[in-house]
Amino acid sequence: MNRAMALLVSALLAPAPMQWTHDPAVIAQGQFDRGDYPSAIDTLSTAIAANPHDARLFHWRSRCYLEMKDYARAIADAERAVAERSDSSEYRRWTGRAYGGGAEQAKSFSLARKVKAAFEEAVKLDPSNVDARRDLAEFYLEAPWIVGGDRGKALKEADAIARLDPVAGHLAHAAYSRHEKRLADAEADYQRALDLRPSRIDPYFEAADFYEKRADAAKLANTVEQGWQVAPGDVRLLYYKAVALVLANQNLTEADGLLRRYLTTSPRRSDFPSHAAALQWRGRLNECLGNIDGAKDAYRAALALDPGRKPSHEALSRLGATGLVRCRDHERS
Repeated sequence: MNRAMALLVSALLAPAPMQWTHDPAVIAQGQFDRGDYPSAIDTLSTAIAANPHDARLFHWRSRCYLEMKDYARAIADAERAVAERSDSSEYRRWTGRAYGGGAEQAKSFSLARKVKAAFEEAVKLDPSNVDARRDLAEFYLEAPWIVGGDRGKALKEADAIARLDPVAGHLAHAAYSRHEKRLADAEADYQRALDLRPSRIDPYFEAADFYEKRADAAKLANTVEQGWQVAPGDVRLLYYKAVALVLANQNLTEADGLLRRYLTTSPRRSDFPSHAAALQWRGRLNECLGNIDGAKDAYRAALALDPGRKPSHEALSRLGATGLVRCRDHERS
């Protein structure tokens, strides 16, 4: 065997060098999607110690802290992500969201102004970032004027969004109409959005949230059916299908099973219906089934998760006083 062949054989037989085959940011995103925020934080913190300039790691750790309502840490990590990637529109947007959580918790005008600045910078960095524009439009719509709220600017943003993405434009206009209490206009825009048959599931959930609050069982059920064609595995569909059944006072045993599945399989995330809301609806359907003790237990469980939940307090007070079943009282979740 000549020397060249010997070297080739040696190279083929030698063990492959060890390589890092798992991206910690990807691992953490999986943990985040499952709602396992402490594990995701551990994964990211270990990775940050080895890679202190990786903006993705700080961004995802900020997202975890944001879900846990630890706004000080969420803000710190979001700002670090921006420091490492100052050109990222998305990192700016999520920094604005972290500021928003902190501003709401602390009732802070100074943080609220930072929300506005972060969202505006996110749009400036990428004018085609529809999510950033929607966040900015919501800020203009919801914030008091003293920190930069402006309904006129909100409407202009909705118009700009419509030029970029017709579905998102209808949703942004619907949000504007909801804020202005023009519910018929809002409903029309939700219908226009759904008529475009969006390929993403989120527009269906925005419409479903509207119909839930309107206690419109038929339109909620229709929206869920359309959403099922787009993302049949999305666990949020279980929640909305159950709500539609309870509102219609139909197949309540099936609805209870759907809510139980939702509670056991869904993560606790801010973009999902809350577990407290699911328990509220379980209380409602148990009332309709005549199971008053079960209803009380469900309402108490909802309050354990969300102590300020007014409908659950009211339901317990009513049941304690009269024990009456009111299946047709459309309590808002």
